[in-house]
Amino acid sequence: MRIARQRIVSLLRERGQQVRADWVERELPERVNPEEHVGLFAILRVDPADLVDAPSP
Repeated sequence: MRIARQRIVSLLRERGQQVRADWVERELPERVNPEEHVGLFAILRVDPADLVDAPSP
C-alpha cells in the first residue's frame, strides 16, 4: 500500500500545519510506503488507513 504524498500534505494544510506540510512535500517521495515511515505518521498524528487511495473499480 502506498499513499500519495499530496494527500498527506493536504491533510496537514487543512490542520493548519503549514511548516510540517512543507517539510513533507520536500522530503518524502511522491508515493509513500507507510510501513517504512510508521514513526513519521505517528509524529504527524496521521492514520495511514484514512489516506489510502480508493481501489479503482
